[in-house]
Amino acid sequence: MILMKSKEVDEYIEKQKSPQKEICRKLRKIILAKFPKAEEKMKLGVPWYGKFYIVSLKDSVNLGFSVEGLPKKDADNFSGKGRMMRHLKFRDVKEIDEKKISGLLELVDKKAKCGSCYK
Repeated sequence: MILMKSKEVDEYIEKQKSPQKEICRKLRKIILAKFPKAEEKMKLGVPWYGKFYIVSLKDSVNLGFSVEGLPKKDADNFSGKGRMMRHLKFRDVKEIDEKKISGLLELVDKKAKCGSCYK
């Protein structure tokens, strides 16, 4: 298993306050476990993984997903109204359902386009 961790992403996560730091760590671990060869980059100031991103906010963390090209029933799994990107919001690490997130990562990886991904 190859984990393509980025030093810049390490720094981004470590400078977050709790509980955002722990939420970011867990989400990153889930993404890299699902996609061990994923390229981890900083884009627009946040960690990006192709069709996914993690952003730490004032009182929560969003895990963003490309929804471009997804059927409405699939896109409705996520919050937001964006045509290209939507998210899941976490305020506590206990809210993270690893199995559900892994399934959504797989869904988006297989079905979504990546026109909105900043490669």
